[in-house]
Amino acid sequence: MYKHHLMVIGTDRIDAAEVTEVISPYDGRILGTVPTGTTNHIDMAVAAAKTALASGPPPTYERASILDRLAEVLTARQEEFAQSISAEAAKPITTARVEASRAIDTARFAAAVARTMVSEALTPDASSAGVGKTAFVKTVPIGVVGAITPFNFPLNLVCHKVAPAIAAGCPVILKPASATPLTAIRLAEVLLEECGLAPGWLNVVTCPGRTAAHLVQHDDVAMITFTGSPPVGWDIRATAPRKKVSLELGNNSPVIVEPDVNPTVAAAKLKMAAFGYAGQTCISTQRVYVHEDIASAFTEAMADQARSLTVGDPANPTTDVSPLIDSGETERVTSWIGEATAAGAKLVCGGTMVDGALEPTVLVNVTDNMKVSCNEVFGPVVGIATYVDYEDALARANDSDYGLQAAVFTNDVSKALRAAEVLDFGGVLINESPSWRADHLPYGGIRDSGNTREGPAYTIREMTEDRLIVIQS
Repeated sequence: MYKHHLMVIGTDRIDAAEVTEVISPYDGRILGTVPTGTTNHIDMAVAAAKTALASGPPPTYERASILDRLAEVLTARQEEFAQSISAEAAKPITTARVEASRAIDTARFAAAVARTMVSEALTPDASSAGVGKTAFVKTVPIGVVGAITPFNFPLNLVCHKVAPAIAAGCPVILKPASATPLTAIRLAEVLLEECGLAPGWLNVVTCPGRTAAHLVQHDDVAMITFTGSPPVGWDIRATAPRKKVSLELGNNSPVIVEPDVNPTVAAAKLKMAAFGYAGQTCISTQRVYVHEDIASAFTEAMADQARSLTVGDPANPTTDVSPLIDSGETERVTSWIGEATAAGAKLVCGGTMVDGALEPTVLVNVTDNMKVSCNEVFGPVVGIATYVDYEDALARANDSDYGLQAAVFTNDVSKALRAAEVLDFGGVLINESPSWRADHLPYGGIRDSGNTREGPAYTIREMTEDRLIVIQS
């Protein structure tokens, strides 16, 4: 029997007149229900956050200790959280366990940054006007933060917003993805009931996306942090011009494979980067530009890697690729594959449904104007194109509305350095997939991929402001 989970607002657990079912993308069973939050619930949550902020943030050591305790609880309950992620996101359980482990790191890094934040001493008498004065910059919380998170990482991407906010001393109103709210509610309960976070500092409102517009426009919310699709993200930025708006959006990650590398090794490196969790990550490997000298060998190796993956039930530890988040996404991705093959691309493997999931798909003869190349697929699809000139490959990789992460495989140091210089992305990886991330490093993109960097140290910087303090001797 499934459970009805309540919203977390201030000291209370709040229900609503309507209920939203959380459905397993794999087998359609009801995993739980949540209240369908309204604008009134958002107002209540903002009021609770404002009350918390008015009382002043807890001392830094307490905020760091709360995050340390969160890391301990996540460690002790890693399997419980992994099972929750796997069920509601249809994420293969082995991959869900990795996400739960990463969330532990995210909490620990946020605690470390909280403990090492410093004020900056200035030199006012560098100007004659500053003689006799002492000055320093004090770091203060930006205010109430509205956090809107996506379905694909229902624990770790929530932690990437909530943990830095706690470290910075900012109360949060969290709007989790409607498809995956259960893990977020459980995280909030752990923070409030077991880790010592005071009521009001984390509020969870399970509302539809259209209702979240009220959070974006609310006068008492100082900052919105959003991870999701570019159209929604840039609309948020346009409708909240006077707020700090941090956006982590999409990508169509390019990879360049030079002829001086072993194509089999490169394909093995890209296997899970392209097809893991059915390609539903912002930095999933999508566009592969392979030098024509090794194109045949690489394509064969990539197809072998795709065929080696197990498709099906996310609860099965042997599963690598599970269903997409809903049937509409499955229809969209399969239609893009169909459009590409109709326009001249060749299907090497995949493209069919197995146990409710789309098989890992490899296409060749992909041109740059096909949707599977120029748009974000967000599915288990890789398109391979060939090149002769390295500079042309770099230019084609750059020819995108996105700019999150890109990669080059080469053993030529000069070509690696050239890629680092020329590729116009937030992250450039050499001999590693563009889908690699460590949670403490700066992560983010440019153009349609966003406008900020995440990683606790960088997010905390976004969630604080500098206040100049001047004292007359």
